[in-house]
Amino acid sequence: MENKEIKFDDTTIQALFGFEDAESESIDRLKEYYLKKDTYDRVVADLPVRILVGHKGTGKSALFKVAMSEEQEKGNLPILIKPDDIAELGKDDENFLLRIRQWKYGLTKIIGEKVFSEFGLLDDSVLSKLTKFGLKLSNYIYETVSTVKDNVDLLESQKLLVSNFLSKRKIVVYIDDLDRGWEGKPDDISRISALLNSVRDLANENKGISFKVSLRSDVYYLVRTSDESTDKIESSVVWCEWSNHEILVLLVKRILTFFDISADYNNLLKTDQFYLSQHLDRVFERRFQGRGKWSDTYTYKVLMSMIRKRPRDLVKLCSLSAQSAKRNNSSIIKTENLQGIFEEYSQGRIQDTINEFRSELPSIDKLIFGMKPTRKQKQSGNGYVYTTQELNAKIRNILQNHKIIFKNGRAAEPKTIAQFLFKINFLTARKELDNGEIQRKYFEENRYLSSDFVDFGYDWEVHPAFRWALQPDDITDVFAKLSLISDK
Repeated sequence: MENKEIKFDDTTIQALFGFEDAESESIDRLKEYYLKKDTYDRVVADLPVRILVGHKGTGKSALFKVAMSEEQEKGNLPILIKPDDIAELGKDDENFLLRIRQWKYGLTKIIGEKVFSEFGLLDDSVLSKLTKFGLKLSNYIYETVSTVKDNVDLLESQKLLVSNFLSKRKIVVYIDDLDRGWEGKPDDISRISALLNSVRDLANENKGISFKVSLRSDVYYLVRTSDESTDKIESSVVWCEWSNHEILVLLVKRILTFFDISADYNNLLKTDQFYLSQHLDRVFERRFQGRGKWSDTYTYKVLMSMIRKRPRDLVKLCSLSAQSAKRNNSSIIKTENLQGIFEEYSQGRIQDTINEFRSELPSIDKLIFGMKPTRKQKQSGNGYVYTTQELNAKIRNILQNHKIIFKNGRAAEPKTIAQFLFKINFLTARKELDNGEIQRKYFEENRYLSSDFVDFGYDWEVHPAFRWALQPDDITDVFAKLSLISDK
């Protein structure tokens, strides 16, 4: 199978690089290449509450999908709660304690309905008692199942579920995709905060029921900094973070499994990127024939430089370049295929960012496009790299020309805007080391680098993923001035 010829039609591209969203990926294919990092182990740990926090595209839903599949294989009962299930919960109540109570009551009802439905034991009698039972949900489920299981004709699969539950008394509840409809308003913050408090209460009151909740990083950040009660759940937070090395391993694993070649993840993770990249030769031209600092460099370095440490970015970048190869009747992705889609890829990342954070900053598009280098900045050679002082001056100039106000009323000052740009991965922290290497830091790696009170000695750099859309009139300048990432 190693000599399988690649024809980059849509089916092949998805089989090779995967879907952008985990919901569309088959569980069998997803588990073929899924990378179980320490993040996975921490989330699936047998603890009452785990809160998975990360940007869109970092694989939160994929982690939940794999974890639920493995819970089922172990005979446990995973329950998935999506936004549609809880659309009306925790709304329209100015009293925070009453809002928490609404969440607890509503989640109890939803979990109970889903559990009894999976067991094949849901009827009007069970449902009516469920809504009156109160918050001791785990006891009610156990007592009800023990009483009625022999009086109902169940499928074999349901009998197995019931038997496993009665012996383990374990239910794992996954709450995913809560950022849908998020606008960053005080009411939104209060609603999510009430949910997190209710989940903690329910887990403490119901032995055997645990919760896994995913939150977008900006949602968690606003909730955590707006509500002092969330300090009680901070120890339950697991950040969904990736290194470029891990993402490269993920790409290699996808390619190897596409060619039916087995490989051990632990060995791949220990392998130097130069040797890892040789597996990409089946799909990509080995060296990128670009210009400037991108001349005759290894293609894997170009790929890793263009993504924001998000697996979804790599899926999009690879898929677009494969579509370009298809148009050129090429069986391998070449330099011209990548060069030809950089601007489209960059425009997509800007649009994704605008869509993701417009609810928090309605005029985010004016801010992002306002960061385009001026003619003077381009002539100086530092159009995308700023000292803290230079960045504040750049932002101050944008604020003079555009009215920029956060949705929650927070003041739009240069420092708060700089923090926002860092948080959304538009900016990365940058420091040139004594050995000449460039050290780059993301918000997830150190959330306090852009503090109002401490200067950590970092400069600020517009991420390469955005530069082609900000400077479409002079692409060669991007190649000439952009330093690629180091191997680690």
